[in-house]
Amino acid sequence: MKRKINYQLMGIAILAITITLISMLTIFYDVYKKQVKDDLSTIGRALKYTGIFQSEHPGDYHFDMKNLRVTWISQDGTVLYDNDADIGTMANHARRPEIKEALEKGEGEAVRKSETLKKSTFYYAIALDDGSVLRVAKEEDNLWSIISSVVPIIAVTIVFMVILCFILARVMTKSIVGPIEEMTGHIDDPSVSLVYKELVPFVNMIRAQHTDILKAAKMRQDFTANVSHELKTPLTAISGYAELMENGMVGESEIEDFSSKIRQNSERLLSLINDIIRLSELDDMEEMVALETIDLKEMAERCVENLKVYAHKQDVAIVCMGVSVSINANRNMIAELLDNLCNNAIRYNNRGGSVTVETGVKKGHAFLRVKDTGIGISKEHQSRVFERFYRVDKSRSKQTGGTGLGLAIVKHIVAIHHAELTLTSEEGRGTEIIVTF
Repeated sequence: MKRKINYQLMGIAILAITITLISMLTIFYDVYKKQVKDDLSTIGRALKYTGIFQSEHPGDYHFDMKNLRVTWISQDGTVLYDNDADIGTMANHARRPEIKEALEKGEGEAVRKSETLKKSTFYYAIALDDGSVLRVAKEEDNLWSIISSVVPIIAVTIVFMVILCFILARVMTKSIVGPIEEMTGHIDDPSVSLVYKELVPFVNMIRAQHTDILKAAKMRQDFTANVSHELKTPLTAISGYAELMENGMVGESEIEDFSSKIRQNSERLLSLINDIIRLSELDDMEEMVALETIDLKEMAERCVENLKVYAHKQDVAIVCMGVSVSINANRNMIAELLDNLCNNAIRYNNRGGSVTVETGVKKGHAFLRVKDTGIGISKEHQSRVFERFYRVDKSRSKQTGGTGLGLAIVKHIVAIHHAELTLTSEEGRGTEIIVTF
């Protein structure tokens, strides 16, 4: 990571140096170009006003101007004088852009490669009073000679800046990555302070995710251990009873009892497997499920009717009351929620107790209330009863066939429907669970 950041910072620095150098040279060239044009314009005007090119014999004059070329062209384009070339070998200049522009507008300028000198040259032309054109020119080689003279300084400056950027890149990389590495080494320690306050939200998010991952790993570990234990118990019982019967160690009078125990443990095992599978399905289920408008009172009545035989067997009275109320929900999930809540209310009730299932509307929200007169839940257990495999009275759960997953399934269904779950209970006096949609 450090090396990658170093390379990126170095690349940015070199790119910035290159762009800056090119920009400076471009600006310098434009300034130089403008200066040359202004100088040529000044010289051309000065030569015009001297009147020396009005003579019929300009060749009598000799201009010894360093890096400056003076050319006099007649109106038809014939070269009358040039201080840097033999006019006899020079072509007609009538089509030269600066000459044409001077004849049309009085002044003209151009930058091109001279056919005579074979060098890029700045040209400035000015029309004289007699219709001829005076042109002054300066070679562009002067620019590159100036640039070449400063190349060593530029090269040394670039090398110095690259070395400086390399050092600064290493320092910046260390200062950026250092706090992250420090945090990584102490991700579980919130007391470790950060150098950059901008990293605080990022670090808080990472720590929260780290905590969630550890928590999820712990939950999976606990779930695996609980599943193994819960499956092992009925399987051990089934295996034990079957082995005794197989080896003829059971009398005729006990076979019926042993068969009953094998069936009970098999049913418990099947119920446990079904609940585990269902819980896994709910874990993987997306929030968007098939919803429809259903009558909560009608579904509650159907659930109560189906459980009356089981309730009568447990000597518990179960009734449904309230008003008809429509909700937008998944029919199968609501039926499962009702079945789990009512089953629990019956299972953990007292002989002669009662279960009341009520539906209605409160403050504009539909609700489902399941209230029993059973054993109740002490305060220290109330926050954990919706955890998987958590049972307040384990011995009673095993006797009544409870798997410890019913309320965990209820919690998942409530969450999928974005509903609220409220539990109120008092030990020895019963429990009330309200689901508000």
